[in-house]
Amino acid sequence: MTRLFRFLLPLLALLAAPAHAERIKDLGTFQGVRPNQLTGYGIVVGLAGTGDDSLDYATQGMKGVVSRFGLTLPPGINPALKNAAAVLVTADLPAFAKPGQRLDVTVSALGKAKSLRGGTLIMTPLRGADNEIYGMAQGNLAVGGLGVSGADGSQVSVNIPSAGRIPGGATVERAVATGFDTAPTLTFNLSEADLTTALRVADGINRTFGDRRAKATDAVSVSIDAAPGATDRIMMMGLIENIEVLPADAPAKVIVNARTGTVVINGAVKIHPAAIAHGKITVSVNESPRVVQPAPFSRGQTAVEQSSSISIDQEKRPMINFKGGASLADIVKAVNAIGASPADMVAILEALKQAGSLKAELVVL
Repeated sequence: MTRLFRFLLPLLALLAAPAHAERIKDLGTFQGVRPNQLTGYGIVVGLAGTGDDSLDYATQGMKGVVSRFGLTLPPGINPALKNAAAVLVTADLPAFAKPGQRLDVTVSALGKAKSLRGGTLIMTPLRGADNEIYGMAQGNLAVGGLGVSGADGSQVSVNIPSAGRIPGGATVERAVATGFDTAPTLTFNLSEADLTTALRVADGINRTFGDRRAKATDAVSVSIDAAPGATDRIMMMGLIENIEVLPADAPAKVIVNARTGTVVINGAVKIHPAAIAHGKITVSVNESPRVVQPAPFSRGQTAVEQSSSISIDQEKRPMINFKGGASLADIVKAVNAIGASPADMVAILEALKQAGSLKAELVVL
């Protein structure tokens, strides 16, 4: 019985799969092979009077910069920094990055600087989550925004002039150990949890190598037996990444943004038998006050008489009947037929969900 189950499992997986195969490398990543975020605090100089001026942490940062060159400012003297700004520098350190490689960095103003256009970032250490230095950043900023202000306080801003980038502006100083070559097993993690897809990935690896080295441990992870050593594991990982498998169909899901009225329905959504009636009632109240003069004309008191008219307009629309197994196209066609707006469609979908006719996950953003 066990042998029969092992034989039928790959066959059933293939029969239930969608029509488009994808490479394993597009479905997830190997555990440990990931980028790391780096952050640094620095000073941008060379600004055309658009810096932080007398901001305390910009002043302290500038004092730290000049102290590297043996210059010490007298106590109590703070330099005017209209041409400098305190900034935060961020970068992503890719997996397997080696010392000497270049990284792109993003520089963002930390204080009141109006624009970083034309500025130069002074040498800034980039630290990881462990507070260790993994890179050094320096260079001229490329700023896509523009900010202009007048003497009367008027301002014009295009994009965001208080942030910029330095392509290749950082140098890697230390490599990060991934641990993939010493771990007992290799672990491949799916980007989206799905039991069926995890089983198909494991089966695709086993069929390629002709053994049972891969097994799905849960809905995300696939454990792969591998001999220790970077050379053998890199070769095997390269082969695994290019194996094509058929991922499972996405679960039925309806995404609703109640603020904007946006509704997204995937193709797996089906409707059980249901009937929908959508109507619209418009109530109009018109006020027409008029001035009246009671008799006699010379003795009566002038007054304002209120005159109101109320009208109700009810738009009649037919009831739509959904048969069992209605598809996405049927839903869209029917809702368009009754003239429902995006806001009305949200209400209709919520009502179908409450009635038990919408067999899908309803996500309201």
